[in-house]
Amino acid sequence: MAARLFDCSGKVSLVTGGNGGIGLGFAMGTARMGGDVAIWARNAEKNAAAKAELLAAGAGRVETYQVDVRTEDAIVAGYERLMADFGRIDCVFANSGASPRYNSVFEMPTAHWHEFQAVALHGAFFTLREGARHMVARAKAGEPGGSLVACGSLSLFQGLPGKLEYAASKAAVGAVIRCLAAEMGQYNIRANMVAPGLIITPMMGDNPAVAQHLKAVYGPQTPLRRVGAPEDFEGIGAYLCSDASSFMTGETIILDGGYMIRA
Repeated sequence: MAARLFDCSGKVSLVTGGNGGIGLGFAMGTARMGGDVAIWARNAEKNAAAKAELLAAGAGRVETYQVDVRTEDAIVAGYERLMADFGRIDCVFANSGASPRYNSVFEMPTAHWHEFQAVALHGAFFTLREGARHMVARAKAGEPGGSLVACGSLSLFQGLPGKLEYAASKAAVGAVIRCLAAEMGQYNIRANMVAPGLIITPMMGDNPAVAQHLKAVYGPQTPLRRVGAPEDFEGIGAYLCSDASSFMTGETIILDGGYMIRA
């Protein structure tokens, strides 16, 4: 029954930054439920490895594309290739981004601010907008529906000293999601954001000592007594791609092991 409830077969999900970390976790959830997956990421070797993992997990079809979401033209062209291959798009997870690098607002170079927003804000916006465009076209042709998803963070709710570029991008994309939810509902297209707590991913670097330090510091502060892993996104990926989430839109789903409600 559970497999049928979260059935993703026949649905095509696009995951940006989907060859590792949170993106691959989300994609794995749809793959395990039989969905087709398109990955946009720049590293061809990691793309190939992710494709093999997703197919082994049960994906109906997986295609990977080297798309740089820093430019609108690349995103539009990426969708053209995706539509040529799959013929449809049912779920978009705008996940591409970067980690904040500075500890003070006064340390951050102006160039870094703009470079960061090119991916984390503008890239997410154009990815969601163009995905919505294809979903609306399908709805007008008689088949409404679709799921737009963005990756947020707890910085939507908590101030982070020096991490302004990161928090600003997440807050802005959260506003985009709510606006899309209000506008796209008429086409049965829903839009939601997932706000994770601390997730140990390759983006944090391959230094085991760093990962261990973060686990030691934040694990005990979290009600579930651990930090997150990419695998924790599999369930929410299957849910948001499948029709099980057909009445959820405009929401920010916190996935943090209870960190936000700790005493």
